[in-house]
Amino acid sequence: MNGELIVSVSGIRDTTRDAAIEFAGEMDARGVRLSLLVAPRLKGKYRLVDDPATQSWLRGRRHVGDAIVLHGYDQAATKTRRAEFATLPRHEATLRLKAADRVMERVQLRTRLFAAPRWDASAGALAALPEVGFRMAFGLTSMLDLERDVAQRARVYGIGEGFRAEPWWCRALVMGAARTARRGGVLRLAVSAAQLQRSGPRQAMFDAVDLALYHGARSEVYRWEPAVAHRAA
Repeated sequence: MNGELIVSVSGIRDTTRDAAIEFAGEMDARGVRLSLLVAPRLKGKYRLVDDPATQSWLRGRRHVGDAIVLHGYDQAATKTRRAEFATLPRHEATLRLKAADRVMERVQLRTRLFAAPRWDASAGALAALPEVGFRMAFGLTSMLDLERDVAQRARVYGIGEGFRAEPWWCRALVMGAARTARRGGVLRLAVSAAQLQRSGPRQAMFDAVDLALYHGARSEVYRWEPAVAHRAA
């Protein structure tokens, strides 16, 4: 049985956009779609609303089949070594999600998919998501359908943004990705756009993708699938 390949890129902004564009071109050549993890605010006083070039590129990528996934709200305000949604109570998570949703709607990138920064969401954040209209939540080891309360197990193999990026880790990622693809499982690869500016991590992602495709994995994106109504015979 062939598996699925889901490749995501995070940390897309003015200073990393070119690396993301180059990577997307390589994935296009392989027939691989991307899931683009987008945050309205990032460190260094970055604001997506003030970056029309990145907005335009993201909208264009969604038009050709890539997925947009909300990836937090204000990572710039997050304490060092603590992911933004990792410990939030329900009320505060709701406020942040609503603020992020408004920004994403304003820049025409609204989505019903959510992946917390560093893939770490508290119980309060998970409870808040459906209240704000989100349908899927993607964590480190599972993909949760919030409407059906059903989780699919599948771990993330990542480089950057909470994951290591040293050569030994890149090699381990490629080997782990190959094992998952051989078994026909769901292979979730994740990389930060900043790491795509480095030759080692970038090549590791290429190798992992190529091995997955060699083993017959089909390209997919993060998505929510409505239930199919069956007609009575």
